[in-house]
Amino acid sequence: MKPIIFTMLFFGLLPTFCKAQRLNTDDSYVDTTNQVDLIDVAKDNFKFAPKKIKRNSKKKVYFSILPTSSNLPGGGKILITSTKAGFYLGSRRRTSLSEVNFSPYTNFKGRYSISFSSNLYTNKNQWNIQGDTRFSFFPEIIYGTKQNDLQDEKLLINYKYIRFYQTLLKQIKPYLLAGMGYNLDYHIGIRSVDPPKTFAQFTGYGHGTEENKNSLSSGITLNVLYDSRNNSINPLPGAYANVIYRINPSFLGNSEDWKSFYIDLRKYKALPGKKRKILALWTYLWSALDDNVPYLDLPGIGYEPYQKSGRGIQQNRYRGKSLLYAEGEYRSDITNNGLLGFVVFANLNSNTGPADTNFSGLNPAAGAGLRIKFNKRSNTNIAIDYGFSKGNSGFTLNLGEAF
Repeated sequence: MKPIIFTMLFFGLLPTFCKAQRLNTDDSYVDTTNQVDLIDVAKDNFKFAPKKIKRNSKKKVYFSILPTSSNLPGGGKILITSTKAGFYLGSRRRTSLSEVNFSPYTNFKGRYSISFSSNLYTNKNQWNIQGDTRFSFFPEIIYGTKQNDLQDEKLLINYKYIRFYQTLLKQIKPYLLAGMGYNLDYHIGIRSVDPPKTFAQFTGYGHGTEENKNSLSSGITLNVLYDSRNNSINPLPGAYANVIYRINPSFLGNSEDWKSFYIDLRKYKALPGKKRKILALWTYLWSALDDNVPYLDLPGIGYEPYQKSGRGIQQNRYRGKSLLYAEGEYRSDITNNGLLGFVVFANLNSNTGPADTNFSGLNPAAGAGLRIKFNKRSNTNIAIDYGFSKGNSGFTLNLGEAF
């Protein structure tokens, strides 16, 4: 498919994704009478204390925690502890679920990351406050592209990374919000690890690739958000559209001015049947609007704001000036009580080179996964997925759905 046709289809679907919908106002989405989660299973099989533990449907905060291990780029393992809290800051009938995530990891050998993110809705969704703060020191593999004739090669680099994103949006009308934010990406001490070539030589790109240098991107964002989902942890039928226009002026510390554009569209449709069945669709377009964007801030697979795209593909495998992405997933319960479920998914992407506008074809991936209900109050699942693509395959373990 030619890129222009793909792009036309992308924008042609926009009215479908953003078609007005109504939130469920009868509170049926929090009716857990016949539902079972891992907390119920543990209570039925283990005695935690002489006093019976009460589960109150009016409880304000619902916690989920998942320790796990994963491979580290460049070799080795890391220990990750993901903690997710879901809660309501207003009436459940007219307020979406807010969530906070805390995910530190370490390999106990100098590799570490501390990540804290939040998505808060005030009463009646009058305000939406988004935050993403990270402090990391980790290796990253940079892959060659068709544009630099190194598509079968890769380079390991090291750097420290600080991210600070904050966004405030005000409701304009039901489900539609607009606002502004501030985004900071600071890569410190970027260097190649035992390179056959330097970072700049490998990428053929001259912005943000100097050895042992820093890369700072400090920008203001203009945001428009449409969100008719009740629950972002495990979305029920609804729609989502997010538009971010980022401006990085020199007076905020940037060595050069640059701009970028990101549009994210998602649709969730309930299918008929006794068990819960959902068809979920996701697509986004992410594009740098100038030729001087620091390399590590260019659009890359798995590096969009929520870093969930490209299951089955190595993170950062495809990076360029523009990235177009699409994914579909079928979700269904296995058991009538909602404890177990499964998903099947497929995704594809197309990207340009770091400094051009020519898309290089389609890169597909697919997979399937198991779902285990951890907390029925917040509808949080343990997600175990297996994905595969050309030259790569593997498992991922998360709390909550990919999108």
